[in-house]
Amino acid sequence: MANEDDCRAALARIAARLAEVDGDRLAEHVVERTISCRITDLGLAYRTRLHAGGLDPFEADGDPESAQVRLTVGSDDLVAMAGEELHPAKAWAAGRVKIEASFLDLLRLRRLL
Repeated sequence: MANEDDCRAALARIAARLAEVDGDRLAEHVVERTISCRITDLGLAYRTRLHAGGLDPFEADGDPESAQVRLTVGSDDLVAMAGEELHPAKAWAAGRVKIEASFLDLLRLRRLL
């Protein structure tokens, strides 16, 4: 099982990868949203804001249910996705990551993955 530091590093890698996406492509598909990531096996939750410029830094979140897009994942799967060992769509299809968002937000996210 990954630890809190591993998860923070994984979230930072995900944010850095998103920052590498072409600005025009990002602006085309991104609408400002709050995003929470709940890490079930560690009892942790983090929040960020997605916008045309990328992701804000992740911060500890006491109320992950109030975010507009909510991810729920185990620590090992989060680290694997950040390391590009596990594709997010495959993880979702296998039930290893849960995504709660509006249908339009899901379509937007899919275009970025």
